[in-house]
Amino acid sequence: MKISISNPSAEKNAPSTQRSQTSVAILLSTFQGEDFLVEQLESIRVQTHENWVIYASDDGSSDSTRAILQRYATQLGAERLIIFDGPRRGFAANFLSLIRKSPDDAGYFAFCDQDDLWAPDKLERALDWASQAPSNVPALYCSRTQLVDREGVHIGLSPLFDKRPSFANALVQSLAGGNTMVFNGAAKRLLAMTPRDSNIIAHDWWAYILVSGCGGRVFYDPSPRTGYRQHGKNLIGSNSSLRDRYVRFRRMLAGTFRGWNDENLKAISPLRHLLTKESQTTLQLFENARRASLPKRLYLIGKSGIYRQTLPGNLGLVAAAILQRL
Repeated sequence: MKISISNPSAEKNAPSTQRSQTSVAILLSTFQGEDFLVEQLESIRVQTHENWVIYASDDGSSDSTRAILQRYATQLGAERLIIFDGPRRGFAANFLSLIRKSPDDAGYFAFCDQDDLWAPDKLERALDWASQAPSNVPALYCSRTQLVDREGVHIGLSPLFDKRPSFANALVQSLAGGNTMVFNGAAKRLLAMTPRDSNIIAHDWWAYILVSGCGGRVFYDPSPRTGYRQHGKNLIGSNSSLRDRYVRFRRMLAGTFRGWNDENLKAISPLRHLLTKESQTTLQLFENARRASLPKRLYLIGKSGIYRQTLPGNLGLVAAAILQRL
């Protein structure tokens, strides 16, 4: 494994005995993943936090993905790698199916892509933060990523965000990749309430929206513990290059971003009562702004407090508002 993710020894204390005994349910979504799945599974095997179980949902692979999973289930033991059939409705629906199928009694949950690389202390570091939250408060850990090529060689970093995570940000931006996310049982139970007919755009964006909107805690770790592999089969890339920004701008002009917001708002609607009062107000102002004339639209957007993490992102947000593509 060629990736080298920074040594945490100077950044945190050793985990407590209680934390080391906490079970983590790793929610692995697979589809045609034979190229890199073995490397991902091997990076899980060497986690310093050893109490984990993999719940893998294969979404109808026709390559050797299923055989790889079955081989590792034999090696690890059937109780440590449990395989499900996915719903075959895309990656977001597959991850949500894992939310519903995984056991409620696991202490924590981690989304896992099929083609990345985890640093050995990825789970340990996430639990250092997540374990500080009360068990009845949804808590979501996420982080920056290291970008790696097909061979696992470091080629860069995802953008570094420094604005506070919040519902006002989540409405218009996904903060981090699901491949970095670890969350507690309260967050898992909240996500399980997502209506089954929802057509959410991405599980990670949705997790950020729901946890932040319902009064949960969200932590963005600037220190990466996930090697995010860049290759031709990536469904969603790093979004960090000028080309990525150009593609996003074209999508905004085409109405893609507005369509994404439509779907997210539809999914939020039946869960509106779970939002905090502040989040309900922000949501209402955002919804009203999307329907208003230009002068009022800009006023309501400002009043709602919505924002993105970077200056170019906020300029794009203003452009979307002016062009009625929000």
